Amino acid sequence: MSSDALRGDPESAVRLGDVQPGFRGIIVAVRRPLGAAPGATDPEELELRLLEFGFVEGARVEVLHEGPIGGDPIAVRVDDMRVALRRNEAMNVILTKASA
Repeated sequence: MSSDALRGDPESAVRLGDVQPGFRGIIVAVRRPLGAAPGATDPEELELRLLEFGFVEGARVEVLHEGPIGGDPIAVRVDDMRVALRRNEAMNVILTKASA
């Protein structure tokens, strides 16, 4: 991850798909996936869908819950909306940890 894209310390950036319930952060970037596995959502469509759900730079995010099998999917609060995402889709959302 480049510091230009994240506008901050790249060491403090994490992917939404890597964090656990209770994590609170602020979105610094939404990235289009580099490639798609067979049968997966088209990368351009996924990026657009995330933006439509409110995953935009500056939005506050909290991971609320994770599924019982493999921690997938995750339930996320984005500002005032709740969304369920697969972890592999959530990997395209880059966050910094929110201050307490």
